[in-house]
Amino acid sequence: MPKNKGKGGKNRRRGKNENESEKRELIFKEDGQEYAQVIKMLGNGRLEAFCFDGTKRLCHIRGKLRKKVWINQGDIILLGLRDYQDAKADVILKYTADEARNLKAYGELPENDIKIATALNMEDKV
Repeated sequence: MPKNKGKGGKNRRRGKNENESEKRELIFKEDGQEYAQVIKMLGNGRLEAFCFDGTKRLCHIRGKLRKKVWINQGDIILLGLRDYQDAKADVILKYTADEARNLKAYGELPENDIKIATALNMEDKV
């Protein structure tokens, strides 16, 4: 009988369950970027987000984040705006709860609770 030389099973593909507890540098928005909060997950790597400039946009989760970073409703994200389509954007980064708190403390994020509540109310009325 031949010797087993393979690694065997799905376990090797899973990788190590590493904690990302190491602090990353806080990334602020630049030109052509905007902070947003996720309103609704649509599936197929897309979501609906309410940007802090007051518009609701359809967003596409880029491939680097798609299976590695899980995005949920209510998360704060950084979007890359498109020059040619104002109603669509691309998700560049998801902020953790601590990072979002720090952004709020630095004055980068407005009082988002009020804005999100009004966005959801407007959606219900339509």
